[in-house]
Amino acid sequence: MSSSNPPTNVPVAIGFTIASVLLFGMQDVTAKILVQTYPVAQVVMMRFWAFGLFALFLAFRHYGVSFSGIIHATQSKARGLQLLRGGILLADILLFATGLRTLPLGEAAALTLTFPLFVTVFAIPLLGGKVGPFRWVSIVIGFVGVLIVLRPGFAVLDVGAIYILAATMLFALYIVLTRIVAQKDSTATNMLYVGIIGMVGSSAVGLFVWQNPDLQAWGIALLLMASTTGANYFVMRAMAHAPASVVQPFNYLLLPWAITLSFITFGQMIDTISLIGAIIIVSSGLMVWLRERGKG
Repeated sequence: MSSSNPPTNVPVAIGFTIASVLLFGMQDVTAKILVQTYPVAQVVMMRFWAFGLFALFLAFRHYGVSFSGIIHATQSKARGLQLLRGGILLADILLFATGLRTLPLGEAAALTLTFPLFVTVFAIPLLGGKVGPFRWVSIVIGFVGVLIVLRPGFAVLDVGAIYILAATMLFALYIVLTRIVAQKDSTATNMLYVGIIGMVGSSAVGLFVWQNPDLQAWGIALLLMASTTGANYFVMRAMAHAPASVVQPFNYLLLPWAITLSFITFGQMIDTISLIGAIIIVSSGLMVWLRERGKG
């Protein structure tokens, strides 16, 4: 853990955040293409091998290129939480990829953007967070937006939406646990645990359901792995220049980007009712952000 705070450069942090959003969108569209033909576990394994190699690179850079360096990188003051984080992120990505098989990217992005609301809720028992009436109202409004997107009882519920929502809840829990371990271990150690656990866990299934990709699929898979690595790198660079709370609103650019990619790639346009629900979700997230910034 670094003992000094890096200088704040908000414009640079915003630039890195927008770059990460663009790459996360590419990551999702390539994953959606692949899971239409190949097993979900295989696609998740490809993604985690890229993430894991990136984590190993960070560990080597931080602790040195040696076996002893890797051993040092795995030394944690919160090993139980690190293992739990890794398992949660693996389950999150498996559920998300499964949901992408059927749910359009626009609707998936709308549900994914509820994660700040779940983070606020999970932070109460795990971080001792205090949530006042204003933020509770904002959270309830956000969940109303979720119900509008899902429209239970009024339309055939896409099971993919349930997978995406469950994945989003797990991702929020992962974020809260990351805040805890970030106070105890280095970034390299935190990344290494989730990278290795993801590689091993996904490979334990992915290797046994492997289907040989054709040349085009390999190209898409390489783009998936590159976008995954690049997006995570840009997130780290953004946080090095400004606190995550400063750039949070720019993450909501994922919604119009996902809608655009969905239309260009799959010819799918988000319907009006889902778009209204998505706007409500984003608005509630921004309300929570504004309140937390005001408290800060």
